[in-house]
Amino acid sequence: MASVLKPVDDTRMFEKFGRTLADAGYRVAVAGRGTAQASQASGITQRVLFQGQRLGLDRLAAQGRYWRLLRQAQPALVVVHAPELLPLTLLWHRLTGRPFLYDVRENYALNIRTQQVYRGGLKRLLARAVGWVESHAAHRAAAVLLAERSYAQELPWLPRHCTVVLENKYAPPAAPASAAAAVTLPTTEQPLRLLFTGTSSALTGVFDAIDFARQLRGAWPQLTLTIIGYCQQPPELARLRQLAQAHADWLRVVGGAQPVPHAAIVAEIGHHHLGLLPYREHPSSWRCLPTKLYEYLASGLPVLIPPNPLWTAEVQRYQAGLTVAFDRPLPDAQALARQLSGQRFYPSGPPAEALWSSEAPRLLGVVRQALGLRSETAPFPATF
Repeated sequence: MASVLKPVDDTRMFEKFGRTLADAGYRVAVAGRGTAQASQASGITQRVLFQGQRLGLDRLAAQGRYWRLLRQAQPALVVVHAPELLPLTLLWHRLTGRPFLYDVRENYALNIRTQQVYRGGLKRLLARAVGWVESHAAHRAAAVLLAERSYAQELPWLPRHCTVVLENKYAPPAAPASAAAAVTLPTTEQPLRLLFTGTSSALTGVFDAIDFARQLRGAWPQLTLTIIGYCQQPPELARLRQLAQAHADWLRVVGGAQPVPHAAIVAEIGHHHLGLLPYREHPSSWRCLPTKLYEYLASGLPVLIPPNPLWTAEVQRYQAGLTVAFDRPLPDAQALARQLSGQRFYPSGPPAEALWSSEAPRLLGVVRQALGLRSETAPFPATF
């Protein structure tokens, strides 16, 4: 499993793909961004490709480290989780004939065109380059894996005969307990703990979450908000820190400047009453089901979501939460507080459909086919 910006204990590379393959008997290496306290697992080794700034020179040096790793490890199969590693993977495939899988975690070209990370001509050039290399690699890959169902309609270059959807469902650190009873929220006279996890940015709605919590506190005095995750943009990080200082009595920020271990995020989910998903409507995310939604659903954490039809259908199916227009002032904080106070969610318990175990068999099938293994009992060579 290889990426540059994703940490070596990334939820998809390490916890889902890596553990699934290691548990099946494969020897697995995960290569990515170094972290201070990376999670470990039996049968999985971790290789650091990158530790610097997102737009620094070390990102270029990561290419050399990746190529050296390919030559040293001689993997039987490579799973690529980042388009910037595709050119060297294609060269490796051409020189050795060994198969690779390409895991499409985002619509990268669309993100480059619509998000404000790059500007002007550079944005257009990068979007075209990424689309070209993805298309070129897709038709040489043993299979293309999609983290979102919507990508099947968005990406015209997909080879339909070898494309498999593997959604970002939740892989718990231990075997999940049997379905719990319905979840009941506290009343307005009791503490209410709100949670925002994952990437902290204006696009993911972190500042809307803070403003929402501030308004609801007027009707729920013991409300608190925890924000845990990585904030990549320095101006947004500075703003987040200022808000945390100004509202220290009810706002807690964990992480920010550095990626947060996923185990710490999972622990916070278990200590909160409501998960917030205040994403702004944007082409890069509006047709996707966020990983954190699966995490909240599988953990039985009630959620508040924006008026996104796709997400609303999922939440209503399990009676897991309510819809809120985070990007506008609350019309009536008292009325929302009354609606939430003592509300019951998940009448049938957390849904098993939100767990990664429903996706894992397809991953194993794709890997066996790529390696030409006809029997599940065949010897499993090394893969990363």
